[in-house]
Amino acid sequence: MSEQYDIAIIGAGPGGYSTALRAAELGLKVALIERDATVGGTCLNRGCIPSKALITATHTIDTVHRAAELGVNATVDGIDFGTLHDYKLRIVDTMVRGLAGLLAHRGITVFRALASFKADETDADGRHAVHLAPAPGQDGITVYHKADVPEPAGTNIDMVANHIVIATGAKPRPLPNNPFAAALIDSTQALELNEFPSSAVVIGAGAVALEFASMWNAAGSNVTLLIRKDRVLSNWDRRAGVTLTRELKRHGVNIITHTAVTHVDVGANLGATVHYTRDGVDGEQQVWGEIALAAIGRDPNTDPAWGVSLTGNGLVATDAFGRTDVPGVWAVGDVTVGHALAHRAFEQGLVIAETIAGLHVAPVDEATVPQVVFSSPEAASVGLTLDQAQERDDLLEVKETVYPMMANARMLMRGTAGSLTVVSGCSQDDPDTPRVLGVHMVSPLASDIIAEAEQLVGNHVPLADAARLIHPHPTFSETLGEALLKADGRPLHTR
Repeated sequence: MSEQYDIAIIGAGPGGYSTALRAAELGLKVALIERDATVGGTCLNRGCIPSKALITATHTIDTVHRAAELGVNATVDGIDFGTLHDYKLRIVDTMVRGLAGLLAHRGITVFRALASFKADETDADGRHAVHLAPAPGQDGITVYHKADVPEPAGTNIDMVANHIVIATGAKPRPLPNNPFAAALIDSTQALELNEFPSSAVVIGAGAVALEFASMWNAAGSNVTLLIRKDRVLSNWDRRAGVTLTRELKRHGVNIITHTAVTHVDVGANLGATVHYTRDGVDGEQQVWGEIALAAIGRDPNTDPAWGVSLTGNGLVATDAFGRTDVPGVWAVGDVTVGHALAHRAFEQGLVIAETIAGLHVAPVDEATVPQVVFSSPEAASVGLTLDQAQERDDLLEVKETVYPMMANARMLMRGTAGSLTVVSGCSQDDPDTPRVLGVHMVSPLASDIIAEAEQLVGNHVPLADAARLIHPHPTFSETLGEALLKADGRPLHTR
């Protein structure tokens, strides 16, 4: 007889485990299936968390490099990579154990296994069949009813579930006709390096590329960044992209714009020679690095054999609530259309679990998903850019307000430049009430400040009300408060 569950979730990354936690909280019987040895997915094990642990360490190096300017005599004598590696693993292990404990506490059955299904395979009661086999490299299936207590479960399990949630995540995208090999590496391999490279070529202009470029540069690596357009983050607010490009250059990153990589030569112990063309320059150019990191995006881990509709890019097509075109089959996270971000997946998971449980919930508002780059300085964005707002027929009196970041005392103390743009406008339904439509910034602590901006944008707060909120002095958060005052026509410390 098949094991029976209300929900079978395939993948234990942010989207999968958030769905599981909320569904269990609502009284549903949940199976969470993960092929890797630990829960948490890419974000927790080989993405967000380990990379931020390393970035935290290199921020310390940045601070020491500025010490003399502040009257403090300090130097960096070197990096103990063994200790740094242990620190990174300790952070990851603590988070993984905490998550595993929470899953067990909620009564979620976790399987380490490889799951397969076909959307049209159902039993007499219409429940979907899911088949489990040993995960790659494993002889059998392991089940966890308690955290850190593995139990052997044989080599084959058949289960049925009223609902299947696809949460299989994504993998790094290789360069066309140039697979990852030797010194041409992806972000996962970059996090597994025993030492920071002496030189690196980073290909890409998004968050992953910029974080590694910034981190390695701070650690003393000679970093070249190859980007296709005139600035990094070309899909963001233009001022933010231009500002971050300038600051990365000022910090020592060699940025080459308007490039198209043709191929990468690698060999044993030879490093990587990246060949590229550049607009306005005749012939092919090349640059060498001890390693080359290709960070040009990620591809979804999907399978046409599932029998659900996929987009041309291989993503699972869903409605706003995560439903696929097959009743009872849902999708969450990086396999769906939209920002491939853990915090978006968290909210998607909550929406799916609550919808399955019969609650009346609002779908994820894609326009209010914050984007963050943990570079030095950081960049963060939420809501509409000026161009996006002006293209909307339902918005009136759209305007952009720019705050001069160097008017803030904490920005001066930090010794880095930045930018902050507030986009505001009125809706056709309420043409006399300007609201905050978007906030885009480059600044230390931008990753934290953007959370306030997301509340303003997501809750459609009138600009006048937002500008009345009091920000503590002297803080980086004052930059947002001052920008809102200026946008409301009441500038305080600015013209």
